[in-house]
Amino acid sequence: MLDNDTQSRLLQQYPMLRELPAAERDSLLASANVMRVPAGTVVFDENQPCQGFPLLLSGSIRVIKAAPNGRELQLYRVVPGESCILTSSCLLGHTRYQARGVSEENLEMVLLPAPSFNTLLGKHEAFRNYVFLLFSDRLTDLMQLVSAVAFQKLDQRLAKLIINKPSPMHTTHQALADELGSAREIVSRLLKGFSEQGWVKLGRELIEITDAASLKKFAEL
Repeated sequence: MLDNDTQSRLLQQYPMLRELPAAERDSLLASANVMRVPAGTVVFDENQPCQGFPLLLSGSIRVIKAAPNGRELQLYRVVPGESCILTSSCLLGHTRYQARGVSEENLEMVLLPAPSFNTLLGKHEAFRNYVFLLFSDRLTDLMQLVSAVAFQKLDQRLAKLIINKPSPMHTTHQALADELGSAREIVSRLLKGFSEQGWVKLGRELIEITDAASLKKFAEL
C-alpha cells in the first residue's frame, strides 16, 4: 500500500487515476511498489521481460536503441505524468523489451504489476484513453525521428536539436552524439563548423546560441 504522500503525488501526476472509485483504486495500488533508482541505472534492457507499468514521480528515463557497435539512438524520454509506450506494448503483447531504458537522474516511480495494468486498461476508459493517446503521441514522434534519420543530414539534425534546447546548454559532445546516434568526433567537428559560422559559442560542456535565426534556418532546409 502506498503511503498518503506518495499516493497524493501519484494522483497529481496521473489525474486519470482520480476517476477510479476510491476503494477500487486503493485495491489496485495496494500491490504497487515504489522504486528509487540512481541516475545512470539501466531500468530495463533489451530482451528482458516486463516487470510492470511505471508511473514516474520524479526524474526521467531515456529510452534508447543500441547497435552492436555500441552506438545508440535515443527514441524518446519519459518524464513524470507520462509512461513508457514500450512497456505498454510489452504488457499488451506479452513480449520482451526491444530497447533499453536508462535513468537520466535520480528516479522515483510507482510500478504497477501487470494484473493491475490489465484491470485498469480493461475496465476504465480514462486510463485506456491515456495509454492509447500516449501511443499516438509517441508514434508521431518516432515517425519524425525516422524521417529525420532517413532524409536529413546529421548537421541539420544537430542544429535542430540545439535550437530546441535552452541556451546556454550544459552538455557534452558525447551526450549530443548519443541523442543523435552518431560519434562524438563527428558532432565535435560539426559544432566547430557552427562556431566558425558564428551560430554558437562553445565552452567546456557548454553551448551558447549566438545566432538563433541562422541556426534555425539551416535546421529547416
